[in-house]
Amino acid sequence: MESLRTVNTQTVDAHLAPYDEPLVRAAQQGDRQAYQALYEQYHRRVYALCYRLTADTGLAEDATQEVFIQLWRKLSAYAWQSRFTTWLHSVATNITLSYMRKQKSWVVRMLNIETSSEAQELNASRCPSEVDLEALIVRLPERARVVFVLHAIEGYRHDEIATLLNIATGTSKTQFHRARRMLTQWLEGEDYGQ
Repeated sequence: MESLRTVNTQTVDAHLAPYDEPLVRAAQQGDRQAYQALYEQYHRRVYALCYRLTADTGLAEDATQEVFIQLWRKLSAYAWQSRFTTWLHSVATNITLSYMRKQKSWVVRMLNIETSSEAQELNASRCPSEVDLEALIVRLPERARVVFVLHAIEGYRHDEIATLLNIATGTSKTQFHRARRMLTQWLEGEDYGQ
């Protein structure tokens, strides 16, 4: 499963951090143009995180919007103790998870996604070597998907995930291994398309 690992966000942060500071400082002082520049720079990245967590484009769009609304309100609280992108990622994760809990129809939407004919056609038309990993991640059960995204893709430790989701550390590890097992089976062709 080594192929499922992605670029560590810390590596990406090192390349972006020098450009962030003037924008963040200006936005903290109420400069709307600086805030707009931060939005333009990070909205796609935040949306990608929201989508991985929610597995729903509409919900991800709403959560992304909520993240940037809250970012404007909370930007003054950013104290430069970590990279801006690390802080933004944490804020986005917390807001998205909170937003998901508030959406009563989210579970219904997830069931519709997992059983849609479009998803079944996608699975039937591709061989496992061509499968888009994102499409497989979306198929994971909610808790396993959220834990997998936070740990394998976003780099959170299991104790951090446990705190974020209000679950035991062991539960986080179990859900992560469940997700890995399911993805491995799907990638190897076992239970593929079912």
